[in-house]
Amino acid sequence: MKIAIGCDHAAFDEKNNLITYLENKNFLVKDFGCFSNDSVDYPDYARLVAKEIQNNNYDFGILICGSGIGISIAANRHRGIRAALCTSEFHAEMSRKHNDANIIALGARITPIDEMFSIISKFLDTEFEGGRHQNRIEKIEL
Repeated sequence: MKIAIGCDHAAFDEKNNLITYLENKNFLVKDFGCFSNDSVDYPDYARLVAKEIQNNNYDFGILICGSGIGISIAANRHRGIRAALCTSEFHAEMSRKHNDANIIALGARITPIDEMFSIISKFLDTEFEGGRHQNRIEKIEL
């Protein structure tokens, strides 16, 4: 499975820890930045990851900022992107099962790194149920 990951300065350290975690689980991970703790604008990194998902270059995206809110809003501005801000395994599971989320967003200032590991694992291990949910997904794309 190929994963695109991006963050802003508030989540630089968490992003690096997540990359190591995912690579140790044999996922192919591409880092789209940011590449330091210097202040940057989260929409730039949301755009980079969203474009890669839109173009089917990666299976899933992971985006992280301070709260997870801004970066998820920025990603969802892109057609075909369903970025879900997840603060629990339940959110991650439902975002995949019912919403076919293709990007998970996390808040570095909200969610401890060990919880991020379990939330991301649940997200990546859960399949979309389709069925009645497919029609709802189609209604999102206006």
